[in-house]
Amino acid sequence: MRVEEAVREVLAGAEGNAAVAALDLSTGESVQVGAEHDFVTASIVKVDILATLLLQASDAGRSLTAQEQRQASVMIENSDNAAANALWDAIGGAEGLAKANLRLGLTETTPGPGVYWGLTQTTPADQLRLLQAVFGEDSVLSADARGYLRGLMGSVASDQDWGISAGLDDSGSVHLKNGWLARSESGLWVVNSIGRVEAGGDTLLLAVLCDGQASQKAGISLVEDLAERTRTAVTDG
Repeated sequence: MRVEEAVREVLAGAEGNAAVAALDLSTGESVQVGAEHDFVTASIVKVDILATLLLQASDAGRSLTAQEQRQASVMIENSDNAAANALWDAIGGAEGLAKANLRLGLTETTPGPGVYWGLTQTTPADQLRLLQAVFGEDSVLSADARGYLRGLMGSVASDQDWGISAGLDDSGSVHLKNGWLARSESGLWVVNSIGRVEAGGDTLLLAVLCDGQASQKAGISLVEDLAERTRTAVTDG
């Protein structure tokens, strides 16, 4: 498959660990290439936190409060950590996330300990499952909940419009959430990007995760290279 060849070419010269999972919604074809280990989520877990909150609200037969909506907006669009802290507490922390993930179909994700939601561990395959719950039709999330999440992911702040959106021209569109974190024990960076990309008549769900990067800039460059190579391989068919 061309995607595998394109991704492995990038990975051959990369430092640290990196992996890609992609699903072409136009054909139903999926692929996963790269490191076989768990990655720390950093801020991409914020999509999971909001999905959990929306599930819990639906179970309770209520809408999100005005405060929850404000927190959700800045958490996704601006990657605000204070808002994530508040909503992490609201969903019941790791226990709440774990229960929701069982319903969302995430089988390879371990919530971060205590208050450390950013240290949640996951795999590209599980992030693809989360994206299917958000952007697919066969989902435990209601149509309104999916639409709400999609809207926020389609309105991220301009300084965070990187990652899987790399190389898109004006005819393309993207809904994304990025995450980045310097690990305290090593000083090396985790950089992740997940979401949906529409380009060249194809619609692609894409999760690109990497760690062990010398800098945030290096991680972003690797993620963008992997995302663009994957998208090009799919759209050029």
